[in-house]
Amino acid sequence: MEGRAFVVLLVIASLIVLAENTDHKNAIEIYSLHVDSTVTSRFAHTVITSRLVNKVNESREAIFEVELPKTAFITNFSMSIDGETYPGTIKEKASAQEQYDIAVSHGQSAGLVKTTGRKLEQFHVSVNVASDSKVTFELIYEELLKRQLGKYELLFKVRPKQLVKHFQIDVHIFEPQGINFLETDSTFMTNELTEALTKVQNETKAHILFKPTIGQQKKSPELEETLLDGDFIIRYDVKRSVSAGDIQIVNGYFVHYFAPSEMPTFPKNVIFVVDQSGSMSGRKIEQTRDALLKILEDLRPEDHFSLITFNSLVTEWKNTLLQATGQNVESAKRYVKTVMARGGTDINNALLTAANTLDKASYAEILQAHSISMIILLTDGQPTVGVQDVEIIQQNIQKAIKGKYVLYCLGFGFDVSYKFLEKMALDNGGIARRIYEDSDSDLQLQGFYQEVATPILKDIEIQYPENSILELTQNSFKLFFDGSEIVVAGRIDNELDVLPVEIQAQSHTSNLIFKEEANVREKEKVFQHQKYIFGNFIERLWAYLTIQQLLEKSISAQEEQQKNLQVARALELSIKYSFVTPLTSMVVTKPDDQQKLHLANKPTESDNEKSRVTGFSGNKLTKSHITKALSYRRHHDQSMYYVHRAPKTGQRAILFDTPEHSPDIFRTVQTTAQLLTNEYPHFLFQLPRQNDVICLNIDGQPQAYINLISDPDKGVSVTGKLGRNRNHFVLFEITNLDPHVQLRVSKEGTVLSYGGHTTKLPWTKSASSTVQGLKIAVEKERSLTMSASANITIKITFIKSPNRFLGLYFMDTDHFSDKASGLLGQFYFDTHLESNPGASQGEDERVLSVHGQKHRVTRKNKKDYRQESATGIISCWSLHITP
Repeated sequence: MEGRAFVVLLVIASLIVLAENTDHKNAIEIYSLHVDSTVTSRFAHTVITSRLVNKVNESREAIFEVELPKTAFITNFSMSIDGETYPGTIKEKASAQEQYDIAVSHGQSAGLVKTTGRKLEQFHVSVNVASDSKVTFELIYEELLKRQLGKYELLFKVRPKQLVKHFQIDVHIFEPQGINFLETDSTFMTNELTEALTKVQNETKAHILFKPTIGQQKKSPELEETLLDGDFIIRYDVKRSVSAGDIQIVNGYFVHYFAPSEMPTFPKNVIFVVDQSGSMSGRKIEQTRDALLKILEDLRPEDHFSLITFNSLVTEWKNTLLQATGQNVESAKRYVKTVMARGGTDINNALLTAANTLDKASYAEILQAHSISMIILLTDGQPTVGVQDVEIIQQNIQKAIKGKYVLYCLGFGFDVSYKFLEKMALDNGGIARRIYEDSDSDLQLQGFYQEVATPILKDIEIQYPENSILELTQNSFKLFFDGSEIVVAGRIDNELDVLPVEIQAQSHTSNLIFKEEANVREKEKVFQHQKYIFGNFIERLWAYLTIQQLLEKSISAQEEQQKNLQVARALELSIKYSFVTPLTSMVVTKPDDQQKLHLANKPTESDNEKSRVTGFSGNKLTKSHITKALSYRRHHDQSMYYVHRAPKTGQRAILFDTPEHSPDIFRTVQTTAQLLTNEYPHFLFQLPRQNDVICLNIDGQPQAYINLISDPDKGVSVTGKLGRNRNHFVLFEITNLDPHVQLRVSKEGTVLSYGGHTTKLPWTKSASSTVQGLKIAVEKERSLTMSASANITIKITFIKSPNRFLGLYFMDTDHFSDKASGLLGQFYFDTHLESNPGASQGEDERVLSVHGQKHRVTRKNKKDYRQESATGIISCWSLHITP
């Protein structure tokens, strides 16, 4: 990085900006950053415009990274340099990939953009900016806001990292139904910044403007540091009544919103099917237990429920469903507290047991006649016991459920196949959701349950004149949950003057029919002469909704021909309306001295996972090939590495799959791959508010004790001692100030000191202790967990093979203060990863900035001491330092 500088712009759900320079303060200045968002009848059109200037007398690289909502489609991108504009173009994905491959084969510098996070996905492009030159980036994306738990939400993550002269977030909302409530929230707002926020609202319109001056952005008058670091949120809902909903019409296209409220809730019959296999050990199973305890408390007295846990075996809490009385809920909570993680994963038998339990309860007339039955599956891995072919499992479950019950599939982390869960859920009337491994995983689980906890309608059919409506989106729905919304769109025949609609549905108490008529000409007048709308927005809304539904239908399509037709139609609409979808890509050609091509794809949730069948080929199999292959391997227990020499070309390729019969030559690659990762790092930790994991090793001679972290604000400190061979840590001492408790954790066990008394907690048995809110728990021969009142959770794992040692990690890195110090403490604030333009070809390298100091880090595969499996592998950024 020496002698180079760059600026990084990040926009999350509209806006994050970072600016870093290695040798000149603000060499590239962001002098203007605008986010202009127009929301018209739930359809949001967002334009991000960033203007920069290179203030030094040499060229610098500007990197533009935009993180936008997963539900959004990019529609346009351009960059303007010294008055000349360079636009991106949207192409069919295969064609764009071919253009990208040709660029690479010709030796051109090319970048591939395919990253995704919990709620966001990333768009990335960079360009060299000459001295005294200006560059303008503009990105446009569109999305249909989804109503969840009674509100729509716009989230702007704001992190400029420098003061911006012209900074603003400008949001216009127009809702013809009327705005019922509107609120803004922020995690960084001060009294000074509050003065920069204005809200103007009437019956149908709202204008929110956040426009802080340089002075208002400053942390203090004497510091050139910005306060803008956190979330800026807008929430609102519209007015509605118990009717057939609201219809809006523009230029021959209509959208129909239906969201009744104040209706009785159906009683639920719900079976929670919870994975307790070995891979769920530690933090996952703890958070799952916490979430289930809260969810059980939220059951209504009229609900019926049961619990099934599974690993290599399937265990039923009860062999039937019980009513959610206080006594039964308490009994279930006691059972949940005993759930421990160990063994394999028999998903097939667990789900078949759940379906059979519902069948038996139905036959025995235990369940209410007008009730909703659902199965909620939570798993974190692939099936390893019993039936392991995912297609056969999907078929078995669909045959067992037979459309009688709804299946929801929650995938915990990234070792699970999201495609497998998504298809199984869609086949059975439900949805899939990924639960991200984080400090709030239990809240994610609770949040999902709240979305499906209050069904108020079922079997909803929405009918329009058959011969007068063309290209209608989905108009029949199995369930409707309170706080959500049904959206239907279509094209109206030119001769239609009145659009009638009839909705038939069943509530808990009766069959319902809603009727409504919309005068086409009167409805179109609503949007005339409105500056809040953007062109043919309902037509674009219809295309957006149609594409999403076609892609979803293609996942559960039974016939290949049907699937191909759905994909082809979705591709046709994606190109026609210039949407970057999973079927299209945006190609950006950059005006450098040598042409540089970037390819921006729309990642799917499955792209977060590493492929189970992936290959690297070449005439010579090298360590580099195997290292790259390892980076794709997430579920080590379920995949092996093989070499196959092509009969004609003689090329070797690394694949991972699991053939039933494999020649000995295959095993040599597996052995080589294991040797490359036969190393535990000294420490594993996740950077605060980031998804990146650092693998840290310590160089130098072992010391008596190493100060690992000391945080006076949180009242926690940890020291550690390396073993004689310096390979691993063999002793940790944890000190908590309030209450004053000391833990000395060694390979023999733990000694707890408090108030002049000591208690020994050996590894040979499970035990727990609570001291004034401080919780200490030992899981037999596995781990020790200390949960402090300051929201800090420290975990130490006991590794027995090949050599006994201890592994330390922190579960809540976001909660340390900026006063944390020590070998690990230095990484918990003012630390982030940067791109490394000088990286060696073929190497995955980044620069880790720690309080301004730069460290080169390389992507490596290490053994994960946080997992129970001795073969658990993690891909991380490897760093060596000397204490």
